[in-house]
Amino acid sequence: MARVALVTGGTRGIGAAISKALKAAGYKVAANYAGNDAAAEKFKAETGIAVYKWDVSSFDACAAGVKQVEADLGPIEVLVNNAGITRDTAFHKMTLEQWTAVINTNLGSLFNMTRQVIEGMRARKFGRIISISSINGQKGQFGQVNYSAAKAGDVGFTKALALENAKGGITVNAICPGYINTEMVQAVPKDVLEKNVIPQIPANRLGEPEEIARAVVFLAADESGFITGSTLTINGGQYMV
Repeated sequence: MARVALVTGGTRGIGAAISKALKAAGYKVAANYAGNDAAAEKFKAETGIAVYKWDVSSFDACAAGVKQVEADLGPIEVLVNNAGITRDTAFHKMTLEQWTAVINTNLGSLFNMTRQVIEGMRARKFGRIISISSINGQKGQFGQVNYSAAKAGDVGFTKALALENAKGGITVNAICPGYINTEMVQAVPKDVLEKNVIPQIPANRLGEPEEIARAVVFLAADESGFITGSTLTINGGQYMV
């Protein structure tokens, strides 16, 4: 029977590529999204993947959302924590709202979502938890103290949870993408990309969402059970750890 995978932020950008790749690999996929109904419905129509709307920064919303997904598709065995937002500004200008919105969505959601599925995974002695962090959680980034802090927290979350569950057939891993060719990056002026961003990348190009998705499918596989607590860096050589 096909395993059930849930991808947060799973209808656009990297998340959409992950959802589609998991479906192509034989998983029953549920794609969560926060607010863009038009994009979600278009994604659903094009892919046939079930979509579910809730705010991952809310524990109660995550509890209700996971309950609905499991009622519709079955127990969630693969969780991809992909949802994320930015509220960029220099720290000395940052508001409390800009800080808490990013921390709650990009880091708090890992607790909110994973807490809903971890007990079931432990009972079944199988689970795959994959969180999408960022190059900027590894190296920092000007104007992203909130984002970098949250994404670094994702890596710490991954390592500690991996230790707690390694004996139980549950793996917990993180992926740190660099600059990926998504709507968010495409919104950067072309001259800025060509003069300031791409020259920093030894591969001399942006990454593609499908390259992140392939890594998720690899980590989600039954055969990847000896890989846990790892951080997979996918950034074209821009930052090596």
